[in-house]
Amino acid sequence: MHRLASVPLLLVFSSLAGVVQAGDAPPGVQPDGTVTSPAISVPYSDLASPEARALFPRLLAEGAKAPPITAPIAESRAFYDRMNSDRVARMRQRYPVAIRPETIAGVRTQLVLPANGIAPANRHRVLVNLHGGAFLWGAGSGGLVESIPIASVGRIKVISVDYRQGPEYTFPAASDDVEVVYRALLKRYRPRDIGIYGCSAGGILTAESVARLIRDKVSVPGAIGTFCGSLLDLTGDSSWVAPLLNGQGVPAHRLGLGDLPYFRGADPHDPMVQPGLSPTLLARFPPTLLITGTRDMAMSSEVRSQALLQQAGVETELHVWEGMWHSFFSDPELPESRQAYRTIVDYFARHLGRRDPDRGHAAPARTP
Repeated sequence: MHRLASVPLLLVFSSLAGVVQAGDAPPGVQPDGTVTSPAISVPYSDLASPEARALFPRLLAEGAKAPPITAPIAESRAFYDRMNSDRVARMRQRYPVAIRPETIAGVRTQLVLPANGIAPANRHRVLVNLHGGAFLWGAGSGGLVESIPIASVGRIKVISVDYRQGPEYTFPAASDDVEVVYRALLKRYRPRDIGIYGCSAGGILTAESVARLIRDKVSVPGAIGTFCGSLLDLTGDSSWVAPLLNGQGVPAHRLGLGDLPYFRGADPHDPMVQPGLSPTLLARFPPTLLITGTRDMAMSSEVRSQALLQQAGVETELHVWEGMWHSFFSDPELPESRQAYRTIVDYFARHLGRRDPDRGHAAPARTP
């Protein structure tokens, strides 16, 4: 039975050097390249922080309690809201912010402002967060987890979008919501002063939303970030090894976008679903930051996405954290999380406001 939690989806980045094997049977290689091996024991990375080493077993235990993806949606949403609400409380102690609900173009959002004020350089800038949660959960508390530290550390306004999710809604409902919010923001901000980012499903939706803007001839934002998600389906080596390190063994079936209720009936080859399939589309993408960890099931797809963007001539940065799992920066106590927050803030500070007339299309916008 597949589970889609933000904490237990783990993988190995490099070869399994130093693995302790149980049993006498040697590893084998099938004609198609499939590798078989007896039971193994994989130590946790000695390159990760002591804090991460201490937290890792607790995360696995917590993730084991997650409802299966086939559970009633109310049960799953309640589980993840409890988890994320606890994180929000811890984050607000470290990163003071003001939060208020706001409806933009008929879409519910949450406005997150740094308690110590917006930095002068960011007064005409805004970041849009698209929360994770398998396109099933994450609205509200999940968006705050991804917005609070960025707003506080970066001293910048962050708007978290509670886009429509499955199973009640299907593709392209979320992309529709992001586009109408973005068009509304264009009445107050220049495109180059807007950044969009998201984690997991939100990272995928970030790429899908930019693809929509390009298709609809709307100027793209100044920069984007796709974290623990990608411009492609979540495949590659990491999608197979992650469940192994989660204690579930190698899955008989890789869990991909087609397994998510939100994508029911969608064409998997549609570039609006997987923008990475279209080099022409990628060539019009804005500067893109990609973040993952060596134990993130999305790492292979992130690495491939960065290569495709680079081949298309897009300015990109790929940051990989050793020993880190899917959505690792949702836990604010980790040194690696603080490093990720600073990386995100610095990237948008360097790229928002820049002129790049060759990206996107001209669209009228006003300065606030």
